Amino acid sequence: MTAHILTIGDEILIGQIIDSNSAWMAEQLNLQGIRVTKIISISDTAEAIIKALDASFAETDLILITGGLGPTKDDITKKTLAQYYGTGMSFHEPSFERLSGMFARWGRATTAAHREQCFMPDNAVILTNKTGTAPGMWFDNEGKIAVSMPGVPYEMKYLMEHEVLPLIAKTFPGKPITHRTILTIGEGESRIAHRIQDIEEGLPEHIKLAYLPNLGQVRLRLSATGDNLAVLKEELEAQVALIRGQIPEFVFGYEKDTIENVVGQLLLKNRKSIATAESCTGGLVAHRITSIPGSSAYFEGSVVAYSYALKEKLLNVSPEILSTYGAVSEETVRAMLKGLLEKLGTDIGIAISGIAGPGGGTPEKPVGTIWIAVGNKNKTDTLKLQLGKSRSNNIKYTATKAMDMVRRFLLENV
Repeated sequence: MTAHILTIGDEILIGQIIDSNSAWMAEQLNLQGIRVTKIISISDTAEAIIKALDASFAETDLILITGGLGPTKDDITKKTLAQYYGTGMSFHEPSFERLSGMFARWGRATTAAHREQCFMPDNAVILTNKTGTAPGMWFDNEGKIAVSMPGVPYEMKYLMEHEVLPLIAKTFPGKPITHRTILTIGEGESRIAHRIQDIEEGLPEHIKLAYLPNLGQVRLRLSATGDNLAVLKEELEAQVALIRGQIPEFVFGYEKDTIENVVGQLLLKNRKSIATAESCTGGLVAHRITSIPGSSAYFEGSVVAYSYALKEKLLNVSPEILSTYGAVSEETVRAMLKGLLEKLGTDIGIAISGIAGPGGGTPEKPVGTIWIAVGNKNKTDTLKLQLGKSRSNNIKYTATKAMDMVRRFLLENV
């Protein structure tokens, strides 16, 4: 079973907003055994909508549509769908009663535009949206299904979870599909593929492996399709165990884990505190650590020392080290780490200094040269990175690498 996703709105086409809805919907459909074969974004015109519907229905029996259901004149999806199906529109009293009650609770009155919003195509099954003003609509024309939902993400998700997905399951029963995602860090896609080549080649036909790389990380997604969901899950767990056993040093979590959450759990488990001394990353490592709820239990603080003067004043880095080796050196990050641990008194620290770019490099230290130190009062691990010229990527990659160094340090030394 396949499906298309159709997003309506000029705001997507001009880059004003990012279409996160389609990715989420595709994931949910995939879990029900429905494969999304096209995601299409079109403008707010009747011609574009009708043309897209015709093209999609020539290839699939299920189209999910978002956008164009608001109370303003540029929201034309409902009227266009009524035109497409050759039907009239009628006032839907239950929708207006729900909308009026919602506005009354907010201490506001409905307008003529809100009343107009409650006119629905006569052939639509109305899907109650308890999180917003616009209901969803389900159209069934000889087994060809179109579902129209608001573009507001939380409204769309409510309708998908409470109305649309249950109806799809009844209308298009299919084979179960399940996934397991292994999260790796510290090695590239090609080298991981080489390490697990024998496992991948030995996968049964109904289990697929996909590589999803990002800066410093690679997600390995195993997908299995069959008749028995329990058996599929057992098979995937067996494959996960094989892969984990082949690359144990790179696996840091599963599914929606993050490296900062995994590091936080390790710090909590071992009752250790941490702080950061950052130069070129400008506090990004500290930000990622503190993005985890409850991080105050293990994170003490951060020193963002960009200049020579602040490295000396706040972290006790000696002028001799800076003048002899420069700010971007192993000696400097070691000194930054030592000063950080002395000043803040934490069990573990991270120190970073480098040339993020795009300027500032030299032949000896080109753009992308970054040093990281991670350790405690007894041991320090250091790493030199030689990255590219993208400032943003250099900073993000360095933060990820530093977090992985903390993970490894905790596993090996605590």
